[in-house]
Amino acid sequence: MPTIQPFPFGAFVVETAFLGDTAAFALGDGTVRLVTGVAAETVRVHAGAILSAVRTQDGEKLITGGDDGRVAATDAAGKIETLAERPKKWIDQLAAGPQGAVAFGVGREALVRLADGKEKSFPEQRTIGGLAFAPKGFRLAVARYEGVTLRWINTEAPALSLEWKGAHTGVMFSPDGKYVISTMQENSLHGWRLPEGGHLRMSGYPAKPKSMSWSVKGKYLATSGSEAAILWPFLTKEGPQGKQPLQLGGRSAFVTKVACHPRQEIVAIGYADGAVGLAAFDGVDFGGLRDPGDGPVTALSWDAAGRRLAFGTEGGFGAVVEI
Repeated sequence: MPTIQPFPFGAFVVETAFLGDTAAFALGDGTVRLVTGVAAETVRVHAGAILSAVRTQDGEKLITGGDDGRVAATDAAGKIETLAERPKKWIDQLAAGPQGAVAFGVGREALVRLADGKEKSFPEQRTIGGLAFAPKGFRLAVARYEGVTLRWINTEAPALSLEWKGAHTGVMFSPDGKYVISTMQENSLHGWRLPEGGHLRMSGYPAKPKSMSWSVKGKYLATSGSEAAILWPFLTKEGPQGKQPLQLGGRSAFVTKVACHPRQEIVAIGYADGAVGLAAFDGVDFGGLRDPGDGPVTALSWDAAGRRLAFGTEGGFGAVVEI
C-alpha cells in the first residue's frame, strides 16, 4: 500500500521536483522546502514570491524565478546560486536545457544563460508565454501570441516562425525533437511536425489544458483540461491526427496536473479538488492516492526510479508518496 508523508506548508506550491533523494518544493512565499525523510528544511531563496520553477536536466538543482527579478538555483543541500538578476522585473517563464543552460523570459525578451555565465538575448514582438529547449539544446522554442518561434542558440541562423492564430501560453518539444506542442488560451493544444512544420490540432477540451507530460519513449502526450487525463498517441509520423486519445482516471473534477511515470506506462493525475490518483495506459485505474482537499493540485513529479511521487496544492499542502 502507498504511504503518504504530509507537509502542511501553508503557501501555494508552485512546483515540486526530486533532487536525488530529496524532494524540493518551490512555494509562493519565496522559499524552497527540502524534504528528506520526515524532515522539511526551509530555504529562503527569493525576497518576494516564486513565480516559476524547473529542475535542471542533470537533476541536481531547482531553478526558480521570482517577482524580485532573480533567477536562482538551489541544490539538495540548500546552497543557493544567483544565475541572473533583472531588478523590478518578474521572472515567470523558465526552461532548463542540456549542459547547464537556463532560459528565462522577461516581458518580450527571452534570454539564455549558458553554463559559463554568458547570456544571449532573443527579443520578441509579443509577450513570452512559454519556453522550452530542444532535446539536444541547440534550439529554444518561445511561445507567444500567434505561434511559436524556434531560435538557434549558438548560431546566427534565422529563426523559424511556427504560426497559428491565438495566444500560445506554453510550449514543449517531444523527446525525439520531431514535434513542438503548445498550450493555448483557447481550450486546445496545437502542434507542428518538424522540420516541415505540418500542423497538429488537439481540441475538444472543456477547460484549458495547462499541464503536459510525455510518456516513457514519447509514445503518448498526457494532458490536463478535462475530467480525465487525455493522452494523445504519437505512435506514427502523423502523430495524433485522426486518432482518438486515451482517457484515464475520469472523475467529477477537472484534471489540473499530469506526470507520466519515468519507466512504465502509468500516469499520475492531480485534480481541481485536491485529489491525486494513478492510472495505467491499459485502462487499469489504481484509484486514489489522496482524497480531495486544500485546493487544486498545482505540482506533481516522480523521482528518477518511479518509486516516489511528490505533489502540492494551491492551498499549501505538500506530500511525498511512497508507491
